[in-house]
Amino acid sequence: MKKAIILIGYQNDYFAKDGILRSVVEESSKFSNIIENTVNLVKKADDFLIISTPIIFSENYTELSEPVGILKTIKEVGAFKAGCKGSETIDEIKSFGDQIIEIPGKLGLNAFINTDLEQTLIDHGIEHIYLAGTVASICIDSTGRSAVERGFKVTMLSDCISSRTVFEKDFFFDNIFPLYADSCLSGALI
Repeated sequence: MKKAIILIGYQNDYFAKDGILRSVVEESSKFSNIIENTVNLVKKADDFLIISTPIIFSENYTELSEPVGILKTIKEVGAFKAGCKGSETIDEIKSFGDQIIEIPGKLGLNAFINTDLEQTLIDHGIEHIYLAGTVASICIDSTGRSAVERGFKVTMLSDCISSRTVFEKDFFFDNIFPLYADSCLSGALI
């Protein structure tokens, strides 16, 4: 197995009906049916290692020292707290159980920082990663760039990635991601 699908941010605070940050990604998630497309992909992705990298903070957010931007917002609204429903993986992804390896430790924008993601990919002989999740302009972009710098080939799954707006998602797929990654629809993999 040389390919992996990395799922970023498939958590209740983004995607549940009562998610604290649902409004941040709701527009582009509905537009592209991100959850449905991702579930269909995971169901059929037999030749892929599938990894989830949730972001989870302690109750008092001691991991965040003077946060700015999205991390400041996360702290202010109380999102992604350990032990809370909002930090849990959404039911649609959780239902796959052991088929998905969950790698804990993500405390910021890049799924490689403070986690065993790189070592897990190396241990499984992964050369090519496919990114899915949210937010395109933040965690997806940060993780994608970092993966390339670590020697992995990267492909963005356009119908499995959401952003803050449809315009922002389109901008990143048209202007930013092509600078370091390929992109395709999830159906092209299965």
